[in-house]
Amino acid sequence: MNEADALDIVRNAVWTVIVATGPAVGTAMLVGLVIALFQALTQIQEMTLTFIPKIVVILAMIAISGPFIGGQIFSFTEVLYGRIENGF
Repeated sequence: MNEADALDIVRNAVWTVIVATGPAVGTAMLVGLVIALFQALTQIQEMTLTFIPKIVVILAMIAISGPFIGGQIFSFTEVLYGRIENGF
């Protein structure tokens, strides 16, 4: 294995992490924006108002997008094991 192989594996791993976490992070950003807008409009500055809805929505999004996340990780694992099997 040379530097190009190692960099390719790391690039694929980082891309897999970005794609797998995308739905949860995107949803958290959207919910945070909505809550911030709600707090600015109503001037309610309750700290639990920001955390509880985000946690609930992120857990729901992970449950919904679980097969997609698992498929991305499985695909990366298959590619990595294939490279190990073939000697990179």
